[in-house]
Amino acid sequence: MSAALDSCFPSPGGAREPHRWQPAGVVRGKRPKLLAVTARTIPAVLSIAGSDSGGGAGIQADLKAFAACGVHGMTAITALTAQNTIAVDAVVAVAPEMIVAQVRAVARDIGVDAVKIGMLGTVATIDAVVAALDELPPATPIVLDPVMVSESGSQLLQDDARDALVTKLLPRVTVTTPNVPEARVIAAGIARAGAGGTGSASARGAEGAGGAGEAESGAADLTRADAPELARAIHALGPTIVVVTGGHREQATDVLFDGRTLVEIPGARFPDGAAHGSGCTHSSALAAHLALGYEPVAAARAAKAVAARAVRDGLREIGRGAGPVDALGIRDNQPRR
Repeated sequence: MSAALDSCFPSPGGAREPHRWQPAGVVRGKRPKLLAVTARTIPAVLSIAGSDSGGGAGIQADLKAFAACGVHGMTAITALTAQNTIAVDAVVAVAPEMIVAQVRAVARDIGVDAVKIGMLGTVATIDAVVAALDELPPATPIVLDPVMVSESGSQLLQDDARDALVTKLLPRVTVTTPNVPEARVIAAGIARAGAGGTGSASARGAEGAGGAGEAESGAADLTRADAPELARAIHALGPTIVVVTGGHREQATDVLFDGRTLVEIPGARFPDGAAHGSGCTHSSALAAHLALGYEPVAAARAAKAVAARAVRDGLREIGRGAGPVDALGIRDNQPRR
């Protein structure tokens, strides 16, 4: 068995079963955030995200991570991208009604034990995802990776969609997993909105007529903030848990905040690895472990390990840009000649 698979499956001989967690009490009118896994032997996890034609990120990375973690992967594609390791050449959004139809089809027959949300792109897509989530059991764990920019630098979330992501999706998710640049964009928008600005989620949003100087000062402070402050600021928007990932920090340490406790999740950095799809892999592995019954902190630690190994074993020889991560141990699985 490859090292990538070892990160998800305990080795025989004494490794403890994951502690299974139960939902909190349901409050009428509020979406409960925690879910006990179903009785299904193999959990089924749904990725609502974009397609990467180069196979490195998006739903392609999600399905590899799901398989590596021992869950059945399903998809509801939000956008098609013409993409490789060096650029995103074109993006076409999937019709909102088709997004809802994909979610409805798999939920009706197979069921959904957890959801990972990735690339959304537009306000119309976010509205469709919100409508689709309304058709799932109300305590289904939801992991939101607020994808804004591709590994090659292309914008994947329209400016006006940032506000919709913050106001319509963040309050209903179990975990959100921004990297530091994404967290700063979201948090800077909070500062602008609090000072009377109109752009609650955009670091480049328009300023309100009143309190413009205060808004600029607050936004500037948060654009320099590190993970602990960012996690607290984003948690105030409604997600149950925030995990600010450490890939863009000096030390590759993730920071988790659940409203009470701040937890640091350290990890190694692999500068010689390949990172295309690392964020998708991390959030998908986290959703997979929630579906497997892990408590949130344990799921976040496991996801960190899966993503780190995938970067370490990344396929640097694929393409001319940032090569794709390898969550499946592809080199180890090649036939011997």
